Amino acid sequence: MNSFEKRRQEAQKKWDALQNSRVPVIYVGSATCGLAAGAAGVLKAVEQTLKRNRLKAKVVPVGCIGPCYLEPLMDITMPGEPRISYANVTPEKAQKIVESLLIEGKPLADLAVGHFGDNGSDLTTGIPKFFDMPMLKPQVRVVLRNAGYIDPDDIDHYLANDGYAGLVKAFKMGPEAVIEEIKEAGLRGRGGAGFPAFKKWEICRGAPGEQKYMVCNSSEGDPGAFMNRSLIESDPHSVLEGLLTAAFAIGASFGYIYINTDYRLAVARLRKAVTQMKEVGLLGKNILGSGFDFEIKIKEGAGAFVCGEETAQIACIEGRRGMPKARPPFPAISGIHGKPTIINNVETLGTIPNILRNGAAWYTQYGIEGNRGTKTFSLVGKVKRGGLIEVPLGVKLRTIIYDIGGGSWKKFKGVQTGGPSGGCLSEEHLDIPVEYESMNAAGSIMGSGGLIVMDEDTCAVDLALYFLRFTQKESCGKCSPCRVGTWHMVTILERIVSGQSQSGDLTKLQTLAETVQHASLCGLGQTAPNPVLTTLRYFRSEYLEHVNEKHCRAGVCKELIDYEIDPQKCNGCQLCVDVCPTDAISGAKAELHELDLSRCIRCKACYEVCRYNPLAGNAIVIKTRRSA
Repeated sequence: MNSFEKRRQEAQKKWDALQNSRVPVIYVGSATCGLAAGAAGVLKAVEQTLKRNRLKAKVVPVGCIGPCYLEPLMDITMPGEPRISYANVTPEKAQKIVESLLIEGKPLADLAVGHFGDNGSDLTTGIPKFFDMPMLKPQVRVVLRNAGYIDPDDIDHYLANDGYAGLVKAFKMGPEAVIEEIKEAGLRGRGGAGFPAFKKWEICRGAPGEQKYMVCNSSEGDPGAFMNRSLIESDPHSVLEGLLTAAFAIGASFGYIYINTDYRLAVARLRKAVTQMKEVGLLGKNILGSGFDFEIKIKEGAGAFVCGEETAQIACIEGRRGMPKARPPFPAISGIHGKPTIINNVETLGTIPNILRNGAAWYTQYGIEGNRGTKTFSLVGKVKRGGLIEVPLGVKLRTIIYDIGGGSWKKFKGVQTGGPSGGCLSEEHLDIPVEYESMNAAGSIMGSGGLIVMDEDTCAVDLALYFLRFTQKESCGKCSPCRVGTWHMVTILERIVSGQSQSGDLTKLQTLAETVQHASLCGLGQTAPNPVLTTLRYFRSEYLEHVNEKHCRAGVCKELIDYEIDPQKCNGCQLCVDVCPTDAISGAKAELHELDLSRCIRCKACYEVCRYNPLAGNAIVIKTRRSA
């Protein structure tokens, strides 16, 4: 028995001991979403409660299991009992839950959201199964199989759950057989365009030269996107195993992980995982006796959106400014330092171990013809149940937004797919399948997986301006169609939302968008106009209202709206007075309030606080120029 197999057996014993622990085990979701919601305070409260009551328990930080709207999540497994999950836990709730369950044996079912496992017990009476929750039931967990289950900082947890079994199998199969397996699985790159992974690998493997490079693209700059970050934070070794497997297949001896420097937790967990790999013999010379040599370097980028593009990312890795260049030659032929290079997205690499371990036939049971497998998405915006999800390709947008997300808070308007490079789809697209070709046909893209839901309070024109401003600022400036074209498009949109639109602005906007789309050098410029083109196509009536009537139906564009207080509804509750940042609202308690428009900055704070006050009943009214 070699040292690696011995370590795997030790890891399995360690994992089994945790699963069959004689003391309670407390799991706390400690990815960025959980920490942002207060998980650090929950962890501290748990430790203090255990110490104060002299209770014995194991505390395990885990990653993001998916439903971010429920964070912080805390699970407790009592000896011999199913794991019980508690949501939106505060330090005060954590203390109450721990003391009740560990001292009194009472699970506080009213605070629990679910239990794990097929069978319940007397302890879980009245508590539903966790994965029967509406958000989770339609999902399929492949790449996220370990997220929220294992300690991402402990390689033994990963090893005990078939970790690196795919790599071991790959060594036995040989590089050509690995590429064939990926081909049979139909895996397409999850970074945006959906190019078949095996094709790039074949080209690179056949390219001349002994030195080749393998790169994990962890550059995630889309507003509202966090799929890659969450996977790394929750299960870093799955990505690293995929990186090694891909490198073995193409014949690369050195790899880079390019990641945003502001992903501090993900970077820390990657660094620790790489150190652990070296300790167990998964990096260096002759890995596991296979004859395969490999080293990894983590390259932190400044977060420029354009560095998600392959050639710009290569320039950054080489120490140059991240700017794209014309192709061909493609990186698979001439990449880092002119050597053959493959760049794969985090999710693509995280999927590979599952395919190698279970086989291509297993993987193709998910998805549809030409779009096999699953895809992760960050579901955010005006949606009731937001978070990280994983679904089979081909699922309908309606299933994602309504069955999984619970629908929008107010009347649904549309969904932005693919981030700033994607498009804004309307209600008529809810029944299209989420796969590469259908999304492209609708004028959008799937991208890396961002889904931003809009309701009637979202202005389609303002949304297009928001995303275009983002891509315009992120443009590297190398080519004039992107550098100049996006600037002029932003200028036109700013005129429209401020009520200063000129004759022919919509025609100019359309022409500019199409020019930028077809003439830009790289994918950033080519896709930058997508939010504008799709909103012009599917929400044109809103543009016409802005241009012809100086009217914003969503009440968002500040230059087109005013606020007033309805004297028939104002009850003098002073909530609006308290939230107004400019003291534009005045009035004594229980008396009619007054609004000074000269001081109003139209921040909508008064409207929001009044809208959700059942006593006032929408006393704050938004009036547009047309309705004034």
